[in-house]
Amino acid sequence: MKISGFSFTKNADSLYYPVVESIRSILPLCDEFIVAVGKGSPGDRTRELIQAIRDPKIRIIDTEWENQPGSGTHVFGDQTNIALDACTGDWCFYLQSDEVVHERFIPAIRKRCEELFHDISVEGLLFFYRHFWGDYDHYHVSHKWYPREIRIVRNRIGVRSWGDAQSFRIDGRKPRVAAINAEIFHYGWVRPPSLMQQKNKEMERAYLGSVAVEKMYATRSPSFDYGPMNKLARFEGTHPEVMRQWIAKMDWKDQLDYQGKSKARFNHDKLKYRLLTFFEQKLFGGRQIGGFRNYMLLKNK
Repeated sequence: MKISGFSFTKNADSLYYPVVESIRSILPLCDEFIVAVGKGSPGDRTRELIQAIRDPKIRIIDTEWENQPGSGTHVFGDQTNIALDACTGDWCFYLQSDEVVHERFIPAIRKRCEELFHDISVEGLLFFYRHFWGDYDHYHVSHKWYPREIRIVRNRIGVRSWGDAQSFRIDGRKPRVAAINAEIFHYGWVRPPSLMQQKNKEMERAYLGSVAVEKMYATRSPSFDYGPMNKLARFEGTHPEVMRQWIAKMDWKDQLDYQGKSKARFNHDKLKYRLLTFFEQKLFGGRQIGGFRNYMLLKNK
């Protein structure tokens, strides 16, 4: 059994993505790691940082991203597929540049891949998610945030990236997956407020184009407001070891609102989502009520 890791990235250095930590987190599990690296902005060191890992299992594919309004609806998926198509493993483990796996899950992931290797009914593995927000001590428990997603897929069965690269499909249908008791730590919403706003701006640019985005952000603050942090769940566990130095760099706590004074509100703050979250957590053991699922979860697997 061979396991390939794969990802795509661009401007990870200048936009504060822990791409090196992401790759390093699953390298012990992988026989190879394929990463499609887009040509970045002047001065961005993403490619050099990945090269500096100096692991022969890593292979970089240099790419150029389409830079047209609306390209974000498919460019992220296209970049994901470029890396996936270069994988030679039996299982392919996908991580985005802001996703990291705790080392304690590596043995369980390897074991699950081994025990399901010959069961061709299983087309992928479904992971739990922990979405951090603002800092490394708080995370979301909300109906609005996806609780699970596919991150390992079987190779050579026609799997393609779906949507904006969050998940996968096979000939347009949802993959059949087995659950795995392991988490993906998602740090996409943990960065300095100024860089969080810049990252959001760049994401919007991929979907709407530069003209529309510059107009949209002309009246917005240069710093992102994470809102009241005291309403979030407190994280009491440990972070992946590969994140130790990255987390030690945090220097923006004085820019976060721990007193609940911020007036910033997001979709997860809407009353309907707060009510759904309450019922899910108090009455349904955390199971989502009617949430979208891009997978078919196999029973007894």
